[in-house]
Amino acid sequence: MGGFSVYQALYRKWRPKTFSDVVGQEHITATLKRQVAEGRLSHAYLFTGTRGTGKTTCAKILAKAVNCEDPQNGDPCNRCPSCLGIESGAFLDVTELDAASNNGVDNVRALRDEAVYSPAQVKKRVYIIDEVHMLTREAFNALLKILEEPPEHLMFVLATTELHKVPATILSRCQRFAFRRILPRDIEARLAYVAKEEGIRLTPDGAELLARLADGALRDALSLLDQCAATGAAVGAAEVLETLGLAGNVQTAQLFDLILRRDAKAALLLLGSLYAGGKDVGAVLGELSTLARDLLISSTAPEGGESLLSGGYDGKTLDALRASASNARLIQICTVLQESAAALQSSVNRRTDAELCLLRLCDESLSGDLTALAARVARLEEQLAAGAAFASSPAAKASAKAEEAPPVRAAAPSPAPEQAQDAPPWEDAPAEEDGPPPYGEPVEPAASSAPVNGVPAPVSAPTAAADGAAQDGAIFTRLMENYKNRLPVPMRAFIGMAKGRLADGLLTVYCGTEAQKNMLDKPEVASVLSEVTAQSAGRDVRVRFVLGEPADEPHDKMQDLLQMGSTFSNFKIQ
Repeated sequence: MGGFSVYQALYRKWRPKTFSDVVGQEHITATLKRQVAEGRLSHAYLFTGTRGTGKTTCAKILAKAVNCEDPQNGDPCNRCPSCLGIESGAFLDVTELDAASNNGVDNVRALRDEAVYSPAQVKKRVYIIDEVHMLTREAFNALLKILEEPPEHLMFVLATTELHKVPATILSRCQRFAFRRILPRDIEARLAYVAKEEGIRLTPDGAELLARLADGALRDALSLLDQCAATGAAVGAAEVLETLGLAGNVQTAQLFDLILRRDAKAALLLLGSLYAGGKDVGAVLGELSTLARDLLISSTAPEGGESLLSGGYDGKTLDALRASASNARLIQICTVLQESAAALQSSVNRRTDAELCLLRLCDESLSGDLTALAARVARLEEQLAAGAAFASSPAAKASAKAEEAPPVRAAAPSPAPEQAQDAPPWEDAPAEEDGPPPYGEPVEPAASSAPVNGVPAPVSAPTAAADGAAQDGAIFTRLMENYKNRLPVPMRAFIGMAKGRLADGLLTVYCGTEAQKNMLDKPEVASVLSEVTAQSAGRDVRVRFVLGEPADEPHDKMQDLLQMGSTFSNFKIQ
């Protein structure tokens, strides 16, 4: 009956055997190799850093290097009896201890009593104490005594992930080496090499995703590759997400895309679908916050920030989402998500709070903080820049020239200076020195256009723009931000979903639902709409709210944008 070989995990099988094999820690391995080669060794080392970065591995390589019978430029030969014995664990002179389970003072005292004896099989007795921060205060005091006056044949290598918990008296007696998080590109290269040697079909996008998910830990990356390769299929990005149970990240990216497109209805429906499928709303907000952070970091630090990313999203997804969001918008999204996630801990109805959070993310006007205001201003600047670019383009000029009506010529020039000549329609009337009246003051009736001393009164630009927009909903759309600035926060979402038409001094506001009409059909709302519209139209405006949809008429949306830009360019902050 034939035997069988025991499978060895990839992270154990491919653990580095020499300093030269260690990935991403050249600043440490080069120093250790030089110390071994020159014989300038310390009696105590302290290795710090996050998990999976090579602390214990370098400690074992150092233990072999100082005892190697034929070292190669500071690296162990891995062929002599000392190297082979230490590697197999047969030599008791090199001992690895876990301080998490041997953290008492009695354990350290036993180690101290044993350490005074000379090694039996190697040149130096080496103690590797992992997670040394787990030792008790009494155990640290017992360890300090032997660190102060160590025998010549003794070496300590301490490793920890929480440096702040190690007493200063211990730190001062050790040479300290800080292990960095391994960069994703270095992890990708190592994964590709291991996959090739093991016959694993690993695609480039799969290696990139695994490297990001590892969060700087090469051991974690190899463990994830081991898990994904068990299916026998090619390991790509989709297979990694499916195997590791991260397929929900695709839905998170989809939800974030809906937020960036300000599609509140679709975002609420997707959240409802996730909730019905058993997804916790707090987890959804947390994933959205992580994605927003990744987008912000990749936008502000595209080169050096890759090591800071969470790793849950591939580069193609991040690039597509980042193209649709400004930094101001991302900061506003992060702020709202952080506040909402913190408030969920004491929420009465978590689902309702999560839905309100999505509404605030889709419409910045519903958030009263400065980050929301900055995001709205950035959005307006982008729209104005796009409108200005269109207005100066040859196509826009040609269109305007084609639509321009031929000027009306007088039969004969009038010799009387009192008679006014018609001004070209594109010339703006001189602006009044006092500017438009501030919000909150009564609007005076429009001045009569009857001639004064034979000269007709000039027509102001806002009035002309309002008359041109009175045939459709242009003026209502153009003044939407002004309405929202004057209305209370709960009313802003409802007015943003409404449509309006101005005709003969009557502003008709169309509401899609009965609930929306009930929220808006109030005297204080009607007063704001009437006052703001009257200031722009230059005449008294009455307001009524109806249930239904207006009969849409085609109109030039770019002209609406240009008119909105003209209004905001003259807007003064009171």
